Amino acid sequence: MKRTFGIFAVALVLVISVAGLISAAQQQQPEKLTKRQLISLIATAKSPTEHQRIAEYYHAKAQEYLAQAKEHEEMADAYKKNPMTNSSKFATGTVNHCEYFEQSFKDMATKMQELADMHEQMAKEAKAK
Repeated sequence: MKRTFGIFAVALVLVISVAGLISAAQQQQPEKLTKRQLISLIATAKSPTEHQRIAEYYHAKAQEYLAQAKEHEEMADAYKKNPMTNSSKFATGTVNHCEYFEQSFKDMATKMQELADMHEQMAKEAKAK
């Protein structure tokens, strides 16, 4: 009986701990803005908090684009290792295609980061007022 109670107590503590960690993780994640909300916020943003929300959106987009660039880089490497797909006959549709998108996503990530930096600066300026 004592052993069953002990196991139950340990299980209960674990469940409560996991629930606490999940709720803490959910609270730390910023609210995702829709494109419509972003456009509206860009048009009306005046406070530091509003500019910071926009900056967070652009930071998240930059991370998404970097992840997609990494994915295309890995695909290009895989195509290069396969003699069937890295030949000049297939390279345009495989290796070159992936390298093009890798660079495009990196460029977009850079632009998103620049926009995030710009809105962080606007947040600082709005805070100083």
